Amino acid sequence: MTRSITQLFDLTRRTALVTGGSRGLGLQIAQALGEAGAKLMLTARKADELEGAVQQLQAQGIDARWIAADCAREEDIQRLVSETLQRLGDIDILVNNAGAAWGAPAEDHPLEAWDKVMNLNIRGYFLLSQAVGKHSMIARRRGSIVNVASIAGLGGNPPEMETIAYNTSKGAVINFTRALAAEWGPYGIRVNAICPGFFPSKMTCGTLQAMGEERLAAHAPLRRLGDDEDLKGAAVLFASDAGKHITGQWLAVDGGVSAVIGG
Repeated sequence: MTRSITQLFDLTRRTALVTGGSRGLGLQIAQALGEAGAKLMLTARKADELEGAVQQLQAQGIDARWIAADCAREEDIQRLVSETLQRLGDIDILVNNAGAAWGAPAEDHPLEAWDKVMNLNIRGYFLLSQAVGKHSMIARRRGSIVNVASIAGLGGNPPEMETIAYNTSKGAVINFTRALAAEWGPYGIRVNAICPGFFPSKMTCGTLQAMGEERLAAHAPLRRLGDDEDLKGAAVLFASDAGKHITGQWLAVDGGVSAVIGG
């Protein structure tokens, strides 16, 4: 029988691993998946922030746990996947969200900063997807991987925003999403990307202070920045059976910024 829309979006009996899940966009996505019924494993580098996030989710009746790990380190990624499988069983949904940014003119951008951004923002996505695919998704011929990219991956920036490594890494995430979706589609694994626009967060607070909320919002046709619920719908769509015929796609959640040439 054809399922109802409520049934299609239901994530009951699914398990999700969310990186960078202790705050910001990662916590927003984790909350959405938990509200839809998924069991959650959150990871980030700082145990105290993870503990606080999990307590917040559990207070809302969401089944959430945490493991501290650095997703720029291969050994941490392998440990993260192994412990998650031991504690929660198979991973149905992987959200690659942990990321870093660095602001500097391209001609003076430190190599170590370039490597830091690339190692977390794209190498980490690859290594974690590889481990989860190999140990949980491929053999079961099912799974959904949601990569958090950015509209910064669609092009360059206004002159005052000097984030060459970040933009490059997020462009790589978009094509990584397409390539992995094409390769793993025969296994029933879907791979999609969310491209947020500007959302106030710890990572973006410097830009917000330098440019101002009104100026940043003016670039968007909707004249607003993202808030604490704007990624929820896209995340659950990609993670659930409501999106079972969607793979290899990216979706901008940016108030329309990417629809405006030169925006």
